[in-house]
Amino acid sequence: MESGEQSPKISKNNLIFLVLVMGLVSSMDTWLSMIETKAIPNILDEWWPAIADEVARSEFAFLQGIFGIIVFGVFFIGWYADAYGRRKGMMLLVLIMGVPALMIVFLTADLYVFLLIYSVMIMGTTSNLWEIPISEEAPAKKRGMYGSAAFLIGVIPIWAILGPTIIDSYGWRMGYGVMFFMMIVLFILLYFIKDTQRWKETEEARGKKRLGIMEALRKLRPEDRKYIIIATLVYLTWTISFKMATTFGGEFFTGPLGMTDAEFNSILTIGGLLLPVSALISGILLDKIGRTIVLILGSLGSVICYIGLGMTGMPTFYWGMYFFMSMVLTWIYVYLAEIFPTEVRATSVGVCVTGARFGYVVGPLLSGVLLAMFADMAGFWIVGGLLMLIPLIALAAKPLETKGKTLEEIKAER
Repeated sequence: MESGEQSPKISKNNLIFLVLVMGLVSSMDTWLSMIETKAIPNILDEWWPAIADEVARSEFAFLQGIFGIIVFGVFFIGWYADAYGRRKGMMLLVLIMGVPALMIVFLTADLYVFLLIYSVMIMGTTSNLWEIPISEEAPAKKRGMYGSAAFLIGVIPIWAILGPTIIDSYGWRMGYGVMFFMMIVLFILLYFIKDTQRWKETEEARGKKRLGIMEALRKLRPEDRKYIIIATLVYLTWTISFKMATTFGGEFFTGPLGMTDAEFNSILTIGGLLLPVSALISGILLDKIGRTIVLILGSLGSVICYIGLGMTGMPTFYWGMYFFMSMVLTWIYVYLAEIFPTEVRATSVGVCVTGARFGYVVGPLLSGVLLAMFADMAGFWIVGGLLMLIPLIALAAKPLETKGKTLEEIKAER
């Protein structure tokens, strides 16, 4: 098989439709992950109305970390997609994100109930399952581009453009609740999506026997475990640093820097607009210069921008964080979806994501400590930047460069 051959075949129109639908799932994921940048100041005002800002931020971060343990359940979403098919897995994912989003609107008069429902919803946003069908269907030489195209759709900053207006007009709960309607739209579109041919072939190979959880884990080979460690290290670090940025970016600009909500909304919108730009550029670079160089560029750029923000408070560095962290995330999405064998691809990604989601516990807990230590939040950002040096350590393990290779070639060469 030639390295540029697409196997198995899928029509270009069907592939474009698949990318569009997966991009919309990514968009729902991004909205629910990013809207908290605008929602959290309102949440703190509601449940910590008479407490100093730095104390409220620290206490909320601590509670986020404790409830973040729920996010580890994301592994089961990946296993479900391997056992029951990509389409059913996607439907489960959309359900896990959409139903809690509506519940936040009507059932969160109590802080702890909110944190419980919120954590279940965030569990869905951490799965990255939407990238797998594209990886299994896209041609080898354009897999990075098609994968980043779905990510690009997902990071079009609708949340930054419409989110603040919805929250200001209808309250912060509705900032989450509107995604219930996206869930309905996606259920309709997913009805027309078929399981990938590669998944069907693996199902046939095991005699259509249902893949059990323990069986899926036993099928992980030493090479799989190596790449699980590499990917988890990169993703864990990214999760901690970016969680710090999205959760407390608004607090930084409207708190220590004294900006108004309107001024921060403008900064946030520009940052959001840079996400699709980064996704597009990253997709091109992944297929042109390779996965490794993209990871290096994204990590070093993130380090510079985090530290620059802490030292200067300049919005330019905040925008740079969005750009370069998006570049690292594009690498994560594309690489995780292609490096593992089809039979346990979603399970392997699920294990990586589960490990990375320690960041949803460690990140808020670390944030709580740093916010208590640095009232001006300068040290908060510097530490976040230094963490992004860690993904470069993963390169010492010499991960396979997958540029231009079919999934079958990747499996053979690992």
